[in-house]
Amino acid sequence: MDRLEYFKSLLEKTPDNPMVHYSLALEYYRLRDYEKTILHMSKYLSMKEDEGAGYRVLAKCYEETGQYDKAIQTLEEGIQKALRHNHPSMAEEFRTWAEQLRRLQSF
Repeated sequence: MDRLEYFKSLLEKTPDNPMVHYSLALEYYRLRDYEKTILHMSKYLSMKEDEGAGYRVLAKCYEETGQYDKAIQTLEEGIQKALRHNHPSMAEEFRTWAEQLRRLQSF
């Protein structure tokens, strides 16, 4: 059984486990299935306080699918979480990225 199938089987057994959703999101991201990554990462973020890394993955998926407004919104949420968890360099990374996306939108 590969990792994706393993996490899918775990999801059947424990659908309310946020870490299963996080793990599935990462597996789908690795496979570049951005829609399923968005689904599972969004579910994870609705269930658990994240320090910022989940927001990075979600924002990247929105960026890859051309949903720049959602990517920017996700990065702004990630900035707040990163600061709350004392990750100032992550917050700065997200700020810079959001500004780059804003500039892209203005073209």
